[in-house]
Amino acid sequence: MEHILGKEWTITPAGGSTGEAYYAQNNGKHLFLKRNSSPFLAVLSAEGIVPKLVWTKRLENGDVITAQEWLEGRELTPEEMKHQRVAKLLSKIHHSSELLDMLMRIGKKPLTPEEMLADIKENERATKQIDSRIEVRQAIRYLEKQLPYVQYHKQVVCHCDINHNNWLLSADNQLYLIDWDNALVADPAMDIGMLLHWYIPKEEWEDWLSRYSIEGEDNFFSRMSWYAVAQSLAFLQWHKMREDYQEAEARTYRLKQMMDDHHLLQFINEE
Repeated sequence: MEHILGKEWTITPAGGSTGEAYYAQNNGKHLFLKRNSSPFLAVLSAEGIVPKLVWTKRLENGDVITAQEWLEGRELTPEEMKHQRVAKLLSKIHHSSELLDMLMRIGKKPLTPEEMLADIKENERATKQIDSRIEVRQAIRYLEKQLPYVQYHKQVVCHCDINHNNWLLSADNQLYLIDWDNALVADPAMDIGMLLHWYIPKEEWEDWLSRYSIEGEDNFFSRMSWYAVAQSLAFLQWHKMREDYQEAEARTYRLKQMMDDHHLLQFINEE
């Protein structure tokens, strides 16, 4: 990175799972740099969903470096995920035709629940020698049984990792949703289901959804629970494949808790 900006810049790794992000500073100037960010970043910046994109540079080896404003701020707390600003920003994302058009143009195909379940089952076969917990088997069985009831054809841009530490509140009180590497075109219930199951007490779901301004849909709660379980399994498998067994154990516990709290096991034996 030094040869791009010059020796006068101090560059430090920004962490993250890819190891391709960096902070750069020079005489009061601050940038957030990333290697091979999606071209989707430009429209996210234009929509005010991520911090402003400053420049993009293509290197001789084909890599693309992007620089964004480095904003002073903090991640949201789990409690703050209840706030109406979170609901409003997620609604804006899901209802943006510009975001959907751009993501489709760069080659993202709509993800169906059938494809998601197939990926989960394939990953489970690959990790079965590591762990074969009854909670995982029950969750997969639930996804199989409920698959016919989660079909939905209004696809939107989904962030797919609605964790509180991906929400940035800047020092000037602007809210952003960052880290779009896993974005997909999918059912909006994918994002909403994980957010509500992780952060919002069930008795407050209707209030949160009213702030999001969701339209009445008969099978919405079924879809929401289905995707919450599917994403929980996908994250659990991701940690197992990286031998992060402590986090995988924590994810297994949260999966069991979700299944128990929302009485999802009752659907496994229903015909």
